[in-house]
Amino acid sequence: MAKELYTATEAAQALGISVDTLRRWDREGRITTKRDKNNRRVVTAREIARFRGDDGAQHMSARNRFRGTVREVKTDGLLAQVEMDITEPARLVAIITRDAAEELGLKPGMPATAVVKSTSVMVEG
Repeated sequence: MAKELYTATEAAQALGISVDTLRRWDREGRITTKRDKNNRRVVTAREIARFRGDDGAQHMSARNRFRGTVREVKTDGLLAQVEMDITEPARLVAIITRDAAEELGLKPGMPATAVVKSTSVMVEG
């Protein structure tokens, strides 16, 4: 049976962040934690999955996922440039194939996830 509650250390490892970052995100309201009977932070498996963007589907192996909203899609020949507003105060621009942009149905205003792996940025719809 899968675990339902994770310690702060386990949750931080699952999210690829430090425990200090987890605590800061909790204080900022970016992630929801609970307290165990000893008043230690714990995180539910569901919250970890929500934060990572896991929806039960298979995902690529990548730690860095940025949820955001598609701002603009520009296509030219075989390529598409996708500009996203990220939930963090940042903007991300990815160059992907036109076919991939069309397959994902990317349109301004729709939610999407940018997956950063090595020097490449991939976009999930």
